[in-house]
Amino acid sequence: GLDSHRMYISTLLTCFMARLFQVGEHPTQALLDFFTIWDELGISLDVSGGEDVGEGKHEGPLVVVLLGDLKHGRTVHSLAKLLARSSLKHELVLRYCSPKALEMPEHVKDYVKDFPNAKQELYTDMIDAVKGAHVLYVTRVQRERFENPDDYNAVKGAYVVDKSLMDVAPSKMIVMHPLPRVDEISTEVDSDDRASYFRQMENG
Repeated sequence: GLDSHRMYISTLLTCFMARLFQVGEHPTQALLDFFTIWDELGISLDVSGGEDVGEGKHEGPLVVVLLGDLKHGRTVHSLAKLLARSSLKHELVLRYCSPKALEMPEHVKDYVKDFPNAKQELYTDMIDAVKGAHVLYVTRVQRERFENPDDYNAVKGAYVVDKSLMDVAPSKMIVMHPLPRVDEISTEVDSDDRASYFRQMENG
């Protein structure tokens, strides 16, 4: 019910508020994103006192794909750090999928590396990255991030989430985005039950 939902939110806030300010550039968005993953998938957490928080629907590893501009994306930096240092009762697999010029910075990968429960994988192909994934977190590849326009033109269509990708993606994978979007998620995806970005926004 609503009261138990509020209790979960309160517990999450208590557990993570102290950690938020250690995750860097966008801590409040990271908390919202973490809550959305917890709420959508039913992941299990350890909190003080040893009790579980959440419905515990999710079993096995948690595979999260961070897609797009990972070099400049403040939201993905903070989310990767928070997921790594959180009290997940699941193995965490972070898949970084981006153009070569926009890969996840070394300082983020070095931070995550310190947490033995977290595994990091690098991808450039979106279809490969979403195989077996539970979360696809999308950021926009922006033209202005490329010094050479030809480099941008070579990858601009390769990181758009559309129906063809969703057709091969896992049936229970959720799609997240910090919004607003431009063209990195096709509007045809909006009606897919796996599109959680509007629910993600409402959680804020």
